[in-house]
Amino acid sequence: MSIEIKEIKGRRELRKFVNFPEKLYRNNPYYVPYLEFDQMDTLDPKTNPASAFCDYKLYMAYKDGETVGRVAAIYNRKNNEQWGHNQVRFGWMDFIDDPEVSGALVKTVEDFGRECGAEEIVGPLGFTDLDPEGYLIEGFDRISTMPLIYNHPYYPKHLEDMGFVKDVDWDEFVVKIPDELPEKLARIEKMVMERYDLHLRNLTRKIIRKEDYAHKIFALINETYKDLYEVTELPMETADRYIGFYLKMLDMRYLTMVENGKGELVGFGVTMPSIAKALQKSRGKLFPFGWWHLAKSLFIKHSDVAELLLIGVRPDYRNKGVNAVLISDIFRKYHEMGVKSAESNAELETNTNVRQQFSSFETDWCKKRRCYIKKLDKMA
Repeated sequence: MSIEIKEIKGRRELRKFVNFPEKLYRNNPYYVPYLEFDQMDTLDPKTNPASAFCDYKLYMAYKDGETVGRVAAIYNRKNNEQWGHNQVRFGWMDFIDDPEVSGALVKTVEDFGRECGAEEIVGPLGFTDLDPEGYLIEGFDRISTMPLIYNHPYYPKHLEDMGFVKDVDWDEFVVKIPDELPEKLARIEKMVMERYDLHLRNLTRKIIRKEDYAHKIFALINETYKDLYEVTELPMETADRYIGFYLKMLDMRYLTMVENGKGELVGFGVTMPSIAKALQKSRGKLFPFGWWHLAKSLFIKHSDVAELLLIGVRPDYRNKGVNAVLISDIFRKYHEMGVKSAESNAELETNTNVRQQFSSFETDWCKKRRCYIKKLDKMA
């Protein structure tokens, strides 16, 4: 029987779209579900701030009356203008191991892209760089982390069989937290702070509200990451959604902020205790008891594993050792809180600075993920 593709309409169908991976990964010990309420807000045009600069549609695939796949087709106007290309993105694409299904989903995105005038199809990518991106191509036997995609090993093969090729790879690593900071790192930290008149700033939610500090962080994220692969500079109204989400989730002790003598933010480290196990127990839902698993993991009994979400340094302070200040403070806090290891976010394979700044530690480069690209034919 042929594959039927249906566009998602309304919240009821959207919930079905969001929850499809629960069926696909039901017995997989490495899959970590996303928070359902966050995914609903992210994908609903009424609550998604990226709707201001993205045209997109969501689709589900059916075979013999059963749901067998899903995909988001995204045309990011702001990103295309910023980077000088003309691409349609696919994201949130999951499917059973059936080339007919994956082929139908990709064709649907390609048709949407042609309607938008796109010349290439690329993915998996989200609306912005803060959404999940890149399929795993190595590390399928490692538990996933909250902000990243987990996928079956057959996903990449399906894309390659359809003519997709590598656009970029990211690497991920786990770093062991030592009992004491390496002497060289501690020495660099002290020297850099004295030479450039830097200090660490401890944040509270009251300070963040009073000084509008979250917007300072996001302004620096824009400045720090703007030249990285496919990053879309976020308007502040778009950043507000991420601010609201993460402020609820973050333990302030896991934040590291470096300021100069003028009180300007020049470096940041945003990390959090791993909630992967809690998300698995809750299946990504807050009710009836999911909220307890998450609250316990976030604020009561932390995991001994942390997640390195975002680390950045203002461009004019790069190559001055500010990274040593950030890493030293982050790992010092980890040691005090009983964290044994930390897992990175996805790091571009070309980002040699990341490898260098963790070279003093015992690291395990354990995962690799890839974004794929293909030229679009003018005619379907």
